[in-house]
Amino acid sequence: MPLSSAGPAQPLVSIPPPAVWWVVCLCAQWCRVCGEYRLLFDALAQQLPQARFVWVDIEDEDEVTGDLDVETFPTLLIADGTHARFLGALLPQASVLSRLLASLQTEPPRAQAVSAVAQAVFERVRAAYAI
Repeated sequence: MPLSSAGPAQPLVSIPPPAVWWVVCLCAQWCRVCGEYRLLFDALAQQLPQARFVWVDIEDEDEVTGDLDVETFPTLLIADGTHARFLGALLPQASVLSRLLASLQTEPPRAQAVSAVAQAVFERVRAAYAI
């Protein structure tokens, strides 16, 4: 028995993919805490493939940080793919970063980025590390 159609096929609705979150660690090669944190950061990146994890050595890539003066390591920049949502020092523990990322993903975005400086740093990171 042939299949019948109730009418012309409806076009599929295109749903944009969710934003790719960026987790950027701003560190320095000489920093012992950053060296220890790198292992945890990389392990978390493996556990969360839906996010883009980027390690930036602020001394080797000082053009990325621009006017931002990083005073405490590690400093994390987290963005929702378009806007910077967090910029600050964070305890070097994977569980702290994981909880922060989860909470940022569930709260509605603010009308503005965390700060103009954070947004500018994110835009330079996104340009430098775009795939």
